[in-house]
Amino acid sequence: MMERLGFIRHGVTPWNQEGRFQGHSDIALAPEGVRQAEALAARLRADEGAWDIIYTSDLSRAAKTAQIIADALGLKEIHFDARLREVSGGLLDGTTEEERVSKWGEDWYDSVTTLGLETEEQSVRRGLQCIEDIVSQHPAKRILLVSHGTFLSYMLNQLIPNDPNRPHLNNTSLTTLIRDVEVWQCELYNCTKHLVNIS
Repeated sequence: MMERLGFIRHGVTPWNQEGRFQGHSDIALAPEGVRQAEALAARLRADEGAWDIIYTSDLSRAAKTAQIIADALGLKEIHFDARLREVSGGLLDGTTEEERVSKWGEDWYDSVTTLGLETEEQSVRRGLQCIEDIVSQHPAKRILLVSHGTFLSYMLNQLIPNDPNRPHLNNTSLTTLIRDVEVWQCELYNCTKHLVNIS
């Protein structure tokens, strides 16, 4: 049996546009983010074939992206899982790089544990367990997962060989993996061809 996963980063938000760390803050999509999600939904409906199931982070920027996609694909149920949330930023949530330097100095990143940033290890632990649970519940299905940029990057670094030059995932990008037996393979990475005509 072969499983297929589609990883989608949510549409752009006002905080993305301002360069603010979002973490677990519940920030809605910007109008541009809605247009991005609609473009991706149209692409999935027209180009990528049928998807069976959609899961999403419970944060509204991901949930709205998932709702737009589900409506376009005729998926009647959206599954919400808080384990698909973005990496928690602690005190970093809502701040820009300039504000972080102003508050905690140029080397602020050396103090991220004190500032409450969720570690990569913590994120990976909850994320991989979540993915394993979802795949085991839906064997041989084509599953879309709508989540967040840093969190998804951590997951992909675990599931497929970690390339240090791999670019950060763009908003509403589509990355697809297939698994035959135990090994995940990447079919498509960070694809945003649906955004060509989006302004």
